[in-house]
Amino acid sequence: MAGLFDKQAEVYLDGRPTYPKEWYSKLAALTPHHALAWDVGTGNGQAAISVAEHYEQVIGTDVSESQLQHAIPHPRVRYAHTALNITDEEVIALLGGEDSVDLVTVATAVHWFDLPKFYNLVSRLLKKPGGVLAVWTYGGIEVSPTFDPVMKRFHDTTLPFWDNRAQCAFDGYKTLPFPFQSVAGFGCEGNPLPLAIPAKLSFEGFLKFLKSWSAVTTAKDQGVDLLPEKVVKEFEAAWGDSKLVKSVSYKAFMLAGKVRL
Repeated sequence: MAGLFDKQAEVYLDGRPTYPKEWYSKLAALTPHHALAWDVGTGNGQAAISVAEHYEQVIGTDVSESQLQHAIPHPRVRYAHTALNITDEEVIALLGGEDSVDLVTVATAVHWFDLPKFYNLVSRLLKKPGGVLAVWTYGGIEVSPTFDPVMKRFHDTTLPFWDNRAQCAFDGYKTLPFPFQSVAGFGCEGNPLPLAIPAKLSFEGFLKFLKSWSAVTTAKDQGVDLLPEKVVKEFEAAWGDSKLVKSVSYKAFMLAGKVRL
């Protein structure tokens, strides 16, 4: 994952949707204590600052220093860079020791992780029996019957440039290993909870969303422009008017679970 989102860190902040507030309320209701949460792969911190509305302290960590430079400040959020060579023991010390974390969140990032290593860390860090791990991702965007086929064609052009691990997100986390005790109402391994992220989106914001994709940046590094003027014009025509702000919906999927005892 390291480096995949460094170059577009600034546009990532502007181009990615905000997750619904009620998600965090429902997750907070699952944990009996609300002292400490860990937001992993925090990026610009958009999930961390929402988690902080329900927990006394949130530690947001990321392997990308560029992303953390654009992280949103919050009085109850502390951001920390976790270098690739950081040891498990150093991570555990950073979070305050084993059995110290009430909630672990991973927003659209867990598919990039070394899952066995990460899940072992989570199992050590979560409080037992009440601690919860919640992971989610989002993929397709629904705009209109006219626009959506254009989006599908564009997405198909990006496929050769995605890291293989992104396929798990394309599958809506149905193929994501998740060896935790399922929590009622939040799906289970192989059957994540489907959700929607409603948003108001300008055409400029939509283009920023596309430019924040790692595949678009990877293609550009290889000399391939996936968003030439012709493609942008096609999107603009399907949008209707570049000055329009549209109601859109992002498809999302979530899993939440507790450590098996």
